[in-house]
Amino acid sequence: MYLIFDTETTGLPRSWSAPITDTDNWPRCIQIAWQLHDEMGNLIEHQDYLVKPEGFNIPYDAERIHGISTELAMEQGILLSEVLEKFNIALSKAKFIVGQNVGFDVNIMGCEFHRMNIGSDMTKMPVLDTCTEITANLLKLPGGRGGRFKLPTLTELHQYLFNQPFAEAHNATADVEATTRCFLELIKREVFTKEELDVTPEYFRSFREKNLGEIQLIGLKHINLKQASDEIRARLKKIEQEEVQTTISEEVKSDLKDAAFAHLHNHTQFSVLQSTIAINDLVKASAKFKMPAVAMTDTGNMMGAFHFVSAVLNHNKAAEAKNKELVENGEEPTETVIKPIVGCEFNICDDHKDKTKKDNGYQVVLLAKNKKGYHNLAKMSSIAYTDGFYYVPRIDRKIVEQYKEDIIVLSGNLYGEIPSKILNVGESQAEEALIWWKEQFGSDFYLELMRHKQEDENRVNQTLIAFAKKHNVKLIATNNTYYVNKEDANAHDILLCVKDGEKQATPIGRGRGYRYGLPNQEYYFKSGDEMKQLFADLPEAIINIQEIIDKTEPYSLYRDVLLPKFKIPDEFEVEEDKIDGGVRGENAYLKHLTMEGAKKRYGEITPDIQERLDFELLTISNSGYPGYFLIVQDFIAEARKMDVSVGPGRGSAAGSAVAYCLGITNIDPIKYDLLFERFLNPDRVSMPDIDIDFDDEGRGRVMDYVINKYGASQVAQIITYGKMATKSAIRDTARVLDLPLFEADRIAKLIPGMMPSKWNLARFLAEDESEVKKALRSEEFDRVKELIEIANSEDLAGETIQQAKVLEGSMRNTGIHACGVIITPDDITNFVPVTTAKDSDLYVTQFDNSVAESAGLLKMDFLGLKTLTLIKDTVKLVKYRLGIDLNPDEFPIDDTNTYELFQRGETVGVFQYESPGMQKYMKDLKPTVFADLIAMNALYRPGPLEYIPSFVRRKNGEEPITYDLDACEEYLGETYGITVYQEQVMLLSQKLANFSKGDADVLRKAMGKKQKDVLDKMKSKFIDQAKANGHDEQKLDKIWTDWEAFASYAFNKSHSTCYAWIAYQTAYLKAHYPAEYMAAVLSNNMNDIKQVSFFMEECKRMGLAVLGPDVNESYYKFTVNEDYAVRFGMGAIKGVGAGAVQTIIDNRKDGKYKSIFDLAKRIDLRAANKKAFENLALAGGFDGFAETHRAQYFHHDGDGITFLEKAIRYGSKFQENENSSQVSLFGDASEVQIAEPQVPPCEEWSTMEKLA
Repeated sequence: MYLIFDTETTGLPRSWSAPITDTDNWPRCIQIAWQLHDEMGNLIEHQDYLVKPEGFNIPYDAERIHGISTELAMEQGILLSEVLEKFNIALSKAKFIVGQNVGFDVNIMGCEFHRMNIGSDMTKMPVLDTCTEITANLLKLPGGRGGRFKLPTLTELHQYLFNQPFAEAHNATADVEATTRCFLELIKREVFTKEELDVTPEYFRSFREKNLGEIQLIGLKHINLKQASDEIRARLKKIEQEEVQTTISEEVKSDLKDAAFAHLHNHTQFSVLQSTIAINDLVKASAKFKMPAVAMTDTGNMMGAFHFVSAVLNHNKAAEAKNKELVENGEEPTETVIKPIVGCEFNICDDHKDKTKKDNGYQVVLLAKNKKGYHNLAKMSSIAYTDGFYYVPRIDRKIVEQYKEDIIVLSGNLYGEIPSKILNVGESQAEEALIWWKEQFGSDFYLELMRHKQEDENRVNQTLIAFAKKHNVKLIATNNTYYVNKEDANAHDILLCVKDGEKQATPIGRGRGYRYGLPNQEYYFKSGDEMKQLFADLPEAIINIQEIIDKTEPYSLYRDVLLPKFKIPDEFEVEEDKIDGGVRGENAYLKHLTMEGAKKRYGEITPDIQERLDFELLTISNSGYPGYFLIVQDFIAEARKMDVSVGPGRGSAAGSAVAYCLGITNIDPIKYDLLFERFLNPDRVSMPDIDIDFDDEGRGRVMDYVINKYGASQVAQIITYGKMATKSAIRDTARVLDLPLFEADRIAKLIPGMMPSKWNLARFLAEDESEVKKALRSEEFDRVKELIEIANSEDLAGETIQQAKVLEGSMRNTGIHACGVIITPDDITNFVPVTTAKDSDLYVTQFDNSVAESAGLLKMDFLGLKTLTLIKDTVKLVKYRLGIDLNPDEFPIDDTNTYELFQRGETVGVFQYESPGMQKYMKDLKPTVFADLIAMNALYRPGPLEYIPSFVRRKNGEEPITYDLDACEEYLGETYGITVYQEQVMLLSQKLANFSKGDADVLRKAMGKKQKDVLDKMKSKFIDQAKANGHDEQKLDKIWTDWEAFASYAFNKSHSTCYAWIAYQTAYLKAHYPAEYMAAVLSNNMNDIKQVSFFMEECKRMGLAVLGPDVNESYYKFTVNEDYAVRFGMGAIKGVGAGAVQTIIDNRKDGKYKSIFDLAKRIDLRAANKKAFENLALAGGFDGFAETHRAQYFHHDGDGITFLEKAIRYGSKFQENENSSQVSLFGDASEVQIAEPQVPPCEEWSTMEKLA
């Protein structure tokens, strides 16, 4: 007999391959139906039972499928033990178990038998399944795995067999009836074989005779389970509502209207590609709705925490100032002060270190009460990325327990542990989770209610409200916000499509052919009134928000920079430092190193030098950061020991004589009038910032030294945030909306190449045309005008622009800062949250470069400068070829040949002087002193470029050099009366008007940033004090006006001096060692074929021969041979890797290669593969072999195997033979002779063919 059965369950297993003894894996049976038929298809019995849930609840997601609620099963179900007893009796009568995908049902019931410790032979019985590859091949439905046909559903099978629709009822009774009909029809059609049915061939004829017509449904009636569940729930809800109503009216005394509301569950753009809310917009929306607080709860990360807290505190500062002004004027304050609450929505899984299976965990919101709570959140977020990242950043309950101090927990959205278990696992399991969270957090645990007008939320909320009453847990009303305004819902949906690479036209849902998306447009930043209206029946859920606000403290994340401890010699240690954390010892050691360095740099330390050093050391001491200089000088000294080239200086740090004495910089600031106060203002304590250039090949080794010295847990790289630029927003939106690519490109090209400051797409669309016109050049304005016209149209192109303006500025991805490194005094996760990066073993800060210093992080910039590598390569080539040891730092500054090279404008390949414009100005200027080069480095940039002609004429005596005041000549003389540097303004303000060094720096900053209020105050001070020194007021006024006009363009002389010195070094090398220098230039550009061609032309102009590659003479980089010709580097040949080059060079030490065969025999053919050989041949690397030419290598004799490949095979065979060390019968090494392949005769390639 055949037992056809089906079950309905509480869900799906976590693992389909788990044994039936794994009771946690297999869901529970809540309905079973079966039919018992004899071998001719006659119905013997049918049964249908609901199972009373004991110790579990039916999840809502399961109920939505089959309609069986916990209430219905409790009311109408029977005990599982009774069901199993009855099912066992039916099994004992049957020979076969039958079903649609029946393996699942067999496992379900097998696990139930195991749970109840009831024996059964079910798992030993033969199974007949209507859902197999056989039925799949019968229906031939596309879409199966591996290109096969898909397994048919019961509906599809029924339609195929009977040409009648059947909607799977997900009611075991109905599904069994349809399965039975399909099964019997399959027997009739002999789809099941006689072997499967264990019958004789005559069986099928007898079966068909017995069942002449089409197999029919038996016609059993089954109840509408969903309707039955709804009726029971409605009855119970009515009773519950009456009880709740009484409770509200008696217990809730507060007036809901006066209760404060604040959003505690908000995602910002730092939830990458999940939210359109910018932090400033979040703060503005909170202020607009007069909310007393707002929380930021991004998914898994805390990247926006510093920006968020700072934005709120800046708002509060402005709000308090305005309120104060209003009160002083007798008016009521109008502005709302907001409390920032830092939070994070964590993914909490079973075991955050387990990466054997995907477990994204549950989303639970944690809020920091105070600074301690914030640091605990930062720790958890760091662990989520560094230890727990697997698809998503994750932590587990153990981590939560470890860092739970000063944390408030909200139960989360539908993906939270408790709501998710209500929906997908069962209410009893959800209740167990609630008990754990309450045990951990007590009154700091809240149940989160959301009302986004979703049926599943309503069901969850009912259970949460019941849980809250039962376990005395308070309710909190939240809205899971992902966008500010309701009308931004569509743009947010587009953003989600960008994240997942989907089209918006794809329907939202689960499974193949669907995409992720929010179910409606309710996920916006609702007003307090809207939220109160939503929760009018649950006023306590609103009122309880104030309790959370009161539990949190406002705090700033700003802190002074903390330096790692630098070990100083014992004799400089000061006991008081250990008590009060002072830096007396560091100051003393810094002074010692400075004075020792000064003796080496200056020989005689004059009073002026001593005064300068004392001033700088005092300023450094007052800043509190002597350790910074000690740290920097330490790794720079180590870099030089490791033969890593260090730049002469960069930026304003070159103005420090202390840095010069310590070897941090290599330019004497006293000699070149470079100012320390440009670097560190003595009147304003601030963190020094020294950027250092290293040769780009050695930079990594210096970083490794720092990591090893301070420890990998104290060193991190800095994150960068990739924002969605205007053109990117348009192209992404266009792709999602399916706007044709050519249309998207056309629109994107209407955007200005360089967007004006403080302008974006939204502003273009909002501003008056006259304002837009002012901001743009005429041709740009014409394009933007067309863009605006398209945006205002009703078509898809207009929609694209309108939606793109919302997405513009959203964070699209994260990366790593190219050169920034953070060093901390202790484990970096004690200070800031960190993450990881794909291409680095180092931690990466979650805070970016813009806030690193403000968050107390010591940031060092390790910059790689290709020119330093170029200089180093040249020096090595000179040493290798000529045996001369060059020290670029000792090149004479007055070398005639070098200046003549500049004067001729032959500066191709010379650092920062190689552009055609600069070459022209060099010819015009004819520089004769180093000061000319410094000035041109500063002038040749947008803005001051217009002053170059006058500068040139004055230098050449074609225009008089004039000074507004004679006193100006001291500092303007070197630039022929033209103010070029910021330092000149600073020095003149001190000389003319007795400005202090600090005031001079403030003036410099104010002029550079055009701070009108500061400049207005300083102008009167300048005029008055300079007048008092006897200077003419009219001329002073002119000087000030000139400064204001030019100061925003004036450049940092310290930086110009350093980079002019690097330029001079490159020019000196080009003038004296042209072949070696150009070889180095070519080597440092060999990955860019256009640049290689360009510099080869320069070699030709210089009369230098550039020879092609040659395996007997070339190295990886370009070199100079004995004939003073530049030899092409094999590393410049595409497809020839470093390994191939190295084996050619290594084996060449045993003598030059005589032929292609000799080469193939000697080199490592694993390092140099066929592709490398072919590319070397094409580039002419084998042209030196007299017996062969290029064409022959690629010739074949009709066998499809080229001569080159035969040569490689020959070499491989030869090496195999050599390695086998075969020994003959006579004990001698047998030398098996392998014949060299025949060199094929063919015509040589023409010159054009060689170049192709």
